Amino acid sequence: MKVIICGAGQVGSGIAERLAAEGNDISVVDASAELVQRANDVLEVRAIQGNAAHPDVLEKAGAREADMLIAVTLHDEVNMVACQAAHALFDIPTKIARVRAQSYFDPSWRKLFDRENMAIDQVISPEIEVGRMILRRLETPGAFETVMFADRRAVLLGIVAGSDCPVIDTPLSQLGQLFPDLNAAIVAIVRSGKLIVAHASDQVQIGDDVYVIADVAQIGRVLQIFGHEETQARRIIIAGGGNIGFYIARELEARDANLRVKVIEMSRTRAIEIAEKLDRAVVLHGSALSEEVLREAEAPSSDTLLAVTNDDQTNLLTAALAKQIGCKSSLCLLNSSNYAGMIRSLGIDAQLNPKTVTVSRILQHVRRGRIRGVHTIHNGAGEILEAEVLETSGLVGKSIREIDLGEGVRFGAILRQNKLLKPSGDTEFEAGDRAVLFARADHVRQVEQLFRVSPDYF
Repeated sequence: MKVIICGAGQVGSGIAERLAAEGNDISVVDASAELVQRANDVLEVRAIQGNAAHPDVLEKAGAREADMLIAVTLHDEVNMVACQAAHALFDIPTKIARVRAQSYFDPSWRKLFDRENMAIDQVISPEIEVGRMILRRLETPGAFETVMFADRRAVLLGIVAGSDCPVIDTPLSQLGQLFPDLNAAIVAIVRSGKLIVAHASDQVQIGDDVYVIADVAQIGRVLQIFGHEETQARRIIIAGGGNIGFYIARELEARDANLRVKVIEMSRTRAIEIAEKLDRAVVLHGSALSEEVLREAEAPSSDTLLAVTNDDQTNLLTAALAKQIGCKSSLCLLNSSNYAGMIRSLGIDAQLNPKTVTVSRILQHVRRGRIRGVHTIHNGAGEILEAEVLETSGLVGKSIREIDLGEGVRFGAILRQNKLLKPSGDTEFEAGDRAVLFARADHVRQVEQLFRVSPDYF
């Protein structure tokens, strides 16, 4: 597949690296000479300097032969115009644009991105995607990662195995005997920074990050089995009143009138602006790095603090300080992976990388075959995929054991006729099945081919 990626920043280079490694023909366009040089030096792509909204630049990047254009530059308008040019001038089949300005998503302008008005197949707002991810994590206290699949019937949970986890040193093959009615499967483990595909003989050890695919109805039980019985947060502090912080506060107000939400915002102008738009949330003007301000926000008696400013260091230190003075849990946004290893040592419960969230969302539309959902884990080392089995698929009538995808793939759940099944090696695929599975990065292409029944790109 030939893909043009407009923008060589963190998201653009992350997508380019992933797709190039899978054997796709990738061209990258960016106005920055420095970023173009880095892309040419580091990535196996063809990088071109220029404005991605200009037709001559797109043509130079190979737009006449391209199957897909992904526009993720720093400028929303460039991204939108690039997609429009890709459609009108080059007839590129699939066009994806990142749009960050929240004014574009005001309900008053909802017709703007209708297909007949704007030639964009998928519009992605990183702020909204990150906000939704954080809201899902608030619904599952005790999990550091929560992603829904299969029409919200299946869930991916990332859980830390603590010292009080009752299944420590227990072979995974015995979990089914210990909990026969548990509809859940451990698909991957991160131990000492290394991603491991979970197999029957493996054992969970203290400190492991365990990835579980489970029935949504059994979330509480799964967390309990791993020693987590935290209650949902009722008193929430949001450090940072930008697009993400404001979105979370507004959604929390709409979902539960009994939640106590406080927002800390450094900019006085912005604090006044969001205070006028929120109904019940309390907005405090000040620095979240100030212990005095955190105490004024009642951090010592709060259930959780969400550090979602646009500065990694501020988020990291705010989350750590909140825990130090008594806040029960904390989560911070980290754009750079350089700080990820410090999370646990600082007592922070979870971190979220906006780049990873955006890349996962884009990959959902890049993956070929009947891939309905994608979520990357452990900095792209693996993916959780939801794939559909069509009537014309060669999988129909075959068991999981028969297809033999090797050691890099583990099936976690199958949605069949609105019922979620826990798969085994003897499970045979039926038309209409939707499988939720884990694939190591080097096995993703194989999974794509397995579920691909036509040359269409999705």
